[in-house]
Amino acid sequence: MRVHRYSRRTIDSYLYWIKFFILFWNKRHPSELGDAEIEGFLTFLATERNVSAGS
Repeated sequence: MRVHRYSRRTIDSYLYWIKFFILFWNKRHPSELGDAEIEGFLTFLATERNVSAGS
């Protein structure tokens, strides 16, 4: 991401959400997760954490 000139804050934000996603599914590797798990995670964020789609 640094090669593509992403800001440090953007990189940190991406890493935070990737880590949160992995921990949410009990440390399962993302390659083991499919569409249903992604949808479940996004639903959790929207309903339980009140995270908007633009965040």
